[in-house]
Amino acid sequence: MKAPSKETWNLWWKEWRLFLLFVVILFSFRSTIADWSHVPTGSMKPTLMEGDRILVDKLAYDLRFPFLHWRLKTWGDPVRGDIVTFPSPETEELYVKRIIGLPGDTISMKNNQLVINDKALKYKIDKNNIADVLNMDDQDAFVVIEEQLEGQPHSIMVSRHYRTVSSTFSSRVIPEGQYMVLGDNRDNSKDSRFIGFIDRERIRGRATKVIISLNSDEYWLPRTGRYFKVLE
Repeated sequence: MKAPSKETWNLWWKEWRLFLLFVVILFSFRSTIADWSHVPTGSMKPTLMEGDRILVDKLAYDLRFPFLHWRLKTWGDPVRGDIVTFPSPETEELYVKRIIGLPGDTISMKNNQLVINDKALKYKIDKNNIADVLNMDDQDAFVVIEEQLEGQPHSIMVSRHYRTVSSTFSSRVIPEGQYMVLGDNRDNSKDSRFIGFIDRERIRGRATKVIISLNSDEYWLPRTGRYFKVLE
């Protein structure tokens, strides 16, 4: 097979160079500044739903070299309560979870109630009607409660009928440079209880809001009430 001539390559380059430049700029932007991620599972319900597409601020904590994720400049670190994205240390699949423990913290859990640095968190039934976003099966099987996480309350979901093995664990001290992450769906989340603490280097950005949301239980119809919802 005859190789393309130099003239063919030059013609191809002239026709496609602007498109290629656009692709490079687009993916550099998504790698370095901001990205949008699909939520495929219910591990963060009721905060995030299957079918949500979330906006991720890649400049929340640092500036990284496009594609390679080398840290060029750091101006902050994740704080307790942040919802962050990171590649799983097991599979490199992108996860989204909530920061619960910071470097140096001592954390334990008993029946889904957290104790952080010898201080038990407070819980109460959520009165913000956030359970309305759940389907009827979830509303029957789970209860939505408010977790008071150091002045940043947020909703979590726990089973009405059972407790998993992971709903209780003894005290763990978080090493320097690592974080504990948990899903808000506490009885159905693969998080630090299973994959271990997350290195600071793995954290790619902070999820800030839901851009759009499609309901897989209703033929992918839009959940318009979740559009541009700020995440807490």
